[in-house]
Amino acid sequence: MDLKERAKNLKTDIPALLLALKDKDTPAAAKLLAAVTVAYALSPVDLIPDFIPVLGYLDDLILLPALIAATVKLIPKEVMEKCRAQSEGMWPDGKPKRWYYGIPIVLIWAAVIFLIVKVIFF
Repeated sequence: MDLKERAKNLKTDIPALLLALKDKDTPAAAKLLAAVTVAYALSPVDLIPDFIPVLGYLDDLILLPALIAATVKLIPKEVMEKCRAQSEGMWPDGKPKRWYYGIPIVLIWAAVIFLIVKVIFF
C-alpha cells in the first residue's frame, strides 16, 4: 500500500470510527480510543498549533495516523469493515460542519495554560 492510498484510507476511516463508536460490538477500550481519535481529527484546533514551525504539522502527520491505526487494531475486523462500508460518502468534503469537536482540545490547552500560570505565579 503506497502513501497516497494510506492517506485516502485515513480520510475514510475517520467517519468509520465515528460509526464504530455507536456499534454495540465495538469493545469499550476501542470506543474510548475512537472517541479521542474522532474528536482530535475533527477538531478545528490542533494539540500543537500549525503556526509552530515543524512541530505544528508533525502532529497531523504522526499523531493522527497513529491514533487511527491503534483504534482500528482494537476494533474487530468485521465491525470495521461494516462501518467502512456504511461511511462511504458520509462526509463528501472530508469533515462535518460541527464546531463543538474542538472543545476537548481547547480544554486541554486551557488546562496546560492554567498549570503554566500556576507554576509561574504561585
